[in-house]
Amino acid sequence: MTKPELSAGLADIVVGETNICFVDPNGTLLYRGFSADELSERLSFEEIAHLLLIGHLPEKEELKKFSEAIKKERNVPDELLNVIKLFPKDAHPMDILRTSVSYLGMLDKDAGDKSREANLKKAVKLLAKLPTIMTAAHRISHGERPVEPDPSLNHSQNLLYMLFGKKPADIEAEAVNASLILYAEHEFNASTFAARVTASTLSDMYAAVTSGIGTLKGPLHGGANEAAMYMMKEIGEPHKAESYIMEKLAKKEKIMGFGHRVYKSVDSRAEVMRSVARKLSENFGETKWYKIEEKLVEVMKREKNIFPNLDLPCAIVYYMLNIPIPLYTPIFVCSRVSGWAAHVMEQLDNNKLIRPSSIYTGNPKRNLPPEAI
Repeated sequence: MTKPELSAGLADIVVGETNICFVDPNGTLLYRGFSADELSERLSFEEIAHLLLIGHLPEKEELKKFSEAIKKERNVPDELLNVIKLFPKDAHPMDILRTSVSYLGMLDKDAGDKSREANLKKAVKLLAKLPTIMTAAHRISHGERPVEPDPSLNHSQNLLYMLFGKKPADIEAEAVNASLILYAEHEFNASTFAARVTASTLSDMYAAVTSGIGTLKGPLHGGANEAAMYMMKEIGEPHKAESYIMEKLAKKEKIMGFGHRVYKSVDSRAEVMRSVARKLSENFGETKWYKIEEKLVEVMKREKNIFPNLDLPCAIVYYMLNIPIPLYTPIFVCSRVSGWAAHVMEQLDNNKLIRPSSIYTGNPKRNLPPEAI
C-alpha cells in the first residue's frame, strides 16, 4: 500500500470552492470580485457586510434596510448581561465572546433552522450584538456600566461610542471602519475553515461562529495583533527597534506581525492600514509607534525579505485610539463574523461533511499481553 503524501497544516491542499473571496499570493484580496483595499477606502463596513452575506453591494434603499436591521438587533438580552457579570474579572474577552455566542444560541428558538433566510437573520444578530457584548463585558469588568447602543451612529461609530461612552471623532471612526473592512474576510483561513467544518456536520450558525472565535484567539491567527502591540511596547522607542529585532532574529524567534501563510510578498491590506496609522500619527502628534513600525518593516525587509501583515499596523491604529490591547482580537471577531457567516451559508448550500484523512505513525496491530487478559 502506497503511503499517502503528508501536507502539514493542509498547506497547498484545495479543500473546497468559494465565490466569496480570493486571496492572491501576490498580495491582492478580492471580496466577491472587488478589491478589499479599495472597498476600505471608499465604503462603509455595513456595505461590505451586505456584500459578503447577501452577495452584492447594496443600492441606497437596500443599505438603509440592512443598516436598520443591524441597529434593531444591537441590544443584548438582560439574561446574557447577567451571565457576563458572573465571569471572572480577568477572563480574556475572546473567551467571553465565545461563551456569549453559545448563550445566544441557546436563547434563539430558531437556532436549529438551517435555511439561508434563517441563517442570514442569525448573521445579522451576531454582527449587531458582538460589539455590544464586547464593550459591555469590558466596562463591567472595570466596574463601569455598559453604554446602550446609539441608533443614530453607524457600526464603527457605535462600537467606539459603547466602549468609551462618547461619540468618536470622524478620523477615529474612519480608522476603525477601514480595519473592520480589511479584517472582514480572508477565504479559507484557520478560523473560517473551522467554522465551515462545524457547519459541515449540520450543526448551527452559533456553534460554527463559536468554533471560529476559538480558532481566532490563537497568536498564530487573530491574536497576532495583540502580540504585535505588546512587542512594540516592549521595544518602547524607535532607536531600540533595530537591535531588538536583530537579537530576536539571532535567536531564531518569531517576529509577530510579519509574514503570512498565503502572501508571498506584500500584504496589500497592511499597506492600506499603514497609511491609516500614519494619518492618525500625524493628526494626534504621536509618531513614536509609527516610527517603531517603520524601523521594524525596514529591518525585516533588509534581513529576511519578509513584509508586515495586517496585524502590525492595525495594532498601532487601535493603540492610538486608546483601545485596550485585550480587545484587539475581539474587534477582529466583530468584523470577521461577517465572513464566517457567509462561509457557513455557502457551505450549507452544497454541503458535504469535511473529514480529512491522516497518516498513522503509531504501533502496528499487536496483541494484548497474557497478563492483561
